[in-house]
Amino acid sequence: MTSAKPKRVINMEEFGRQLARRRAELGITDADIPRNSGTRRTESKKALLKAIKDAGGNW
Repeated sequence: MTSAKPKRVINMEEFGRQLARRRAELGITDADIPRNSGTRRTESKKALLKAIKDAGGNW
């Protein structure tokens, strides 16, 4: 069975702008959002995050 209603397409660029604007209005910063502890990360995910860090990224 399929839905009779057409699915709404979300423009991710606009969504990002709306989200940033709302976070600014509420005074929410990245420091307010808890990071994942990473206790259940796979070895491949750990390697990926290390490669990002080694390349100068900040994940």
